Amino acid sequence: MSIWTKITTAISMLAKGEPLAKIFSKLKTPPEKSVAFTIAVIALGAKMAKSDGSVKKEEVKVFRRIFHIPESEVAAAGKVFDLARQDVAGYEVYARRIRKMFGERHQTLSDLMESLFHISLADGEYHPKENEFLRNVSEIFGFSQSDFSKLKARFVEFEDLDPHEILGVLPNSEMQEIKRAYKEKVRDYHPDRVIARGMPEEAIKLAQTKLAQINNAYEKIVENM
Repeated sequence: MSIWTKITTAISMLAKGEPLAKIFSKLKTPPEKSVAFTIAVIALGAKMAKSDGSVKKEEVKVFRRIFHIPESEVAAAGKVFDLARQDVAGYEVYARRIRKMFGERHQTLSDLMESLFHISLADGEYHPKENEFLRNVSEIFGFSQSDFSKLKARFVEFEDLDPHEILGVLPNSEMQEIKRAYKEKVRDYHPDRVIARGMPEEAIKLAQTKLAQINNAYEKIVENM
């Protein structure tokens, strides 16, 4: 049975009224843990898109791009997405389930927050309801108000992310320091390292997206040196 068959089965149980807690209690260890994480991430992304009142096609496209859903798996993922986006109620449950998998302030949670910001801005507008949604999720994930404000500033106040900020260096940093920061980031987000930590497949895909962003940021800095 493929992971997407398992996901679809679990979602059909939800649709029939099976308690969410009971379903997740059966998905605690690999590979079932990956099923639980995938369901929670898709549901959270769908509810993020729905929080401003309607789901727009731009948001769905960004969601599919961020989470690397192949054409062969779109139908199964769509079932999860459609069920979750019916309303905003209950997103806290999914957020808490994800936090429980990784613990507060885990790097995967930070990556997921960034992805949710991308989805919220896909339609070119940052709605107050989306802000409320993201703030609440960040609190559940264990991030402070200051952490949320900094993250929001990167995506909402400045549409184009500064490559120096992505690498965690200052614009006037020496090339040696930039290279060191770049290598550290690459090491932290390398798929082999993420796999070694026992992360679910979707967490690995988030890390791959972040790694591509890091590489692009480094290339831009080198080009302008």
